[in-house]
Amino acid sequence: MYITANGRTADGARPRSRLSWTVPGNVLALGAVSLVTDVSSEMVTAVLPLYLTLFLGLSPLQFGLLDGLSFGVTAMVRLAGGNLADRWQRRKLVAGIGYGLSALCKPALLAVGSSVAALGVVIAADRTGKGLRTAPRDALISLSVPPGELGRAFGAHRAMDTLGALLGPLVAFAVLAGTGGAYDAVFMVSFCVAVLGVLLLVMYVRDRRTPSQGPRPDASPRAALGLLRDAAFLRVCVVAALLGLVTVGDAFVYLLLQKRGVVDAEYFPLLSIGTAAAYLLLAVPVGRLADRLGRVPVFLAGHLALVAAYLVLLGPGWLVAVLVLHGAFYAATDGVLMAVAGPMLPAHLRTSGMALLQTGQATARLLSSTLFGALWTVWGSAQGLSVMAAGLALCVPCAWFVLRRHS
Repeated sequence: MYITANGRTADGARPRSRLSWTVPGNVLALGAVSLVTDVSSEMVTAVLPLYLTLFLGLSPLQFGLLDGLSFGVTAMVRLAGGNLADRWQRRKLVAGIGYGLSALCKPALLAVGSSVAALGVVIAADRTGKGLRTAPRDALISLSVPPGELGRAFGAHRAMDTLGALLGPLVAFAVLAGTGGAYDAVFMVSFCVAVLGVLLLVMYVRDRRTPSQGPRPDASPRAALGLLRDAAFLRVCVVAALLGLVTVGDAFVYLLLQKRGVVDAEYFPLLSIGTAAAYLLLAVPVGRLADRLGRVPVFLAGHLALVAAYLVLLGPGWLVAVLVLHGAFYAATDGVLMAVAGPMLPAHLRTSGMALLQTGQATARLLSSTLFGALWTVWGSAQGLSVMAAGLALCVPCAWFVLRRHS
């Protein structure tokens, strides 16, 4: 291959950089959008659990219901968003609506004050935006790379996404420190950063549409639900939901660390940084490992790391160990699960299929948050976490039995 005078190769194509051969530009652009958006969302997420439980006085059960609400709303809208993206063949547009809606929710937090009901409405609207954007975004990633490179592509995207998750709490901590604990300043800065993420999506992300040859493929809701007739995909959906049912939400993990006195309340917003840092460092190498050794074993190994995190939290409570294992769990499961499911789905229903999978997970997480909040309230935090850890430890070998043929 040689480069001509006009900067193109001999066949008329523009040369690609070494990096773009490894990670396509569209994946990098989507990663940049997710990075900026996660800075915005994690600024709020980092302070909200302590604000709700310490300053508003919510019980663990009330917080569990509110936390579960976010998963429940996401579950309800993902299928609709995924199906619209496939039917319109406008995945970028649907994702953009989701990013925009979440951005508008940040200043709305200023207006609701201490009303728990109003906070629930705003959180539901924010999760609606997340539900709309997640499946179209992941479908764009899967349609931008060859099937054999999905683990690497999702790993690279999740690494950039997690860099934003790492920076968000730092920005929130800096804003709170500089303003004497003014939460309204955190919400406004978060809104400005979210608007930047929307602009990056509009300017740099390219849509991916399914080539039409002959009659247009059926992308109706019935066709999307028909994906569950594929036994392999159905098994993946069932396993993801089962494991999600015995997974304790991030906010509860951080509240348990704070409850044990491992970290002072003023440093609570920084706890998610440890998880994000481990996720950031591990996402790409774990994604590549999944491409080489098998995505299912890596996915299940991530849940074993989470079991280990729960055991450390129940035992010595070592802060660094809990956060590193928590980050390893996300590195081995988040993008890897999408890489497992992607090749099973036809291109014209890729978004709908991923939305189905994510909906099952989100519904399970809703039940999980409510269940753990109830266990904490009735039996105590240690007993509740013991039940969840035992459930997860039992579910992992069952999941391997169901999915081992796809390893």
